[in-house]
Amino acid sequence: MNLFWDLGLQAIKIITLVIGILGVMLSLLLLLSPKLTKVVSHIFNRSVDIDKKINCLDRDIRIDHLIYQHNIFSGVCLIFGSAFLLVYLFYRFDAQSLFAVFSSSGDYRTSKEIVIEFMAIIGKLAGIAGILAGSILLFNPGIMKMVEGWLNKWCATQPFVEKLEQTQGDIDSIVYRRPVVFGLIGLVTSVYLTFIAFSNILS
Repeated sequence: MNLFWDLGLQAIKIITLVIGILGVMLSLLLLLSPKLTKVVSHIFNRSVDIDKKINCLDRDIRIDHLIYQHNIFSGVCLIFGSAFLLVYLFYRFDAQSLFAVFSSSGDYRTSKEIVIEFMAIIGKLAGIAGILAGSILLFNPGIMKMVEGWLNKWCATQPFVEKLEQTQGDIDSIVYRRPVVFGLIGLVTSVYLTFIAFSNILS
């Protein structure tokens, strides 16, 4: 686990260094040649048709008719699966052993144990809910249909899409109106990030 943690930290350091260097280059470009910066900005500006990408969220995928046609089989499978989960979590689950797998040191032991125990509690609640739902589906699927009708909600995606499709040209106009100020702010910030990243990589 420590190996993955170290690899993740190294990746963050390298990404920070790359962002810092790019920030320095863009800030210097903004200070020395704002017109060239505007040309580069136009080259990288892209428009994405979100409506086509989000169509999958607007589809109504119906699987309830298959479940209700075979309500006995579905209910038994749900009950047995939930019962197996509960038996495992109550009698076979060992938080200490699982913690030992994900951590070889004693750092943050308490917080990790709390997270693992919380996940186990969520699993127990899911198992109990599964047995309850399976029993209702097995003996009285009409109640499950009624509950499903209460829980089924439509969420309109169009308002979110419209916000994403709005162009924010005011930001570019403000930056290009005061290129020296924003260039200096970006340069100082980027140099600081680059210095921090270099220090962390070399240390």
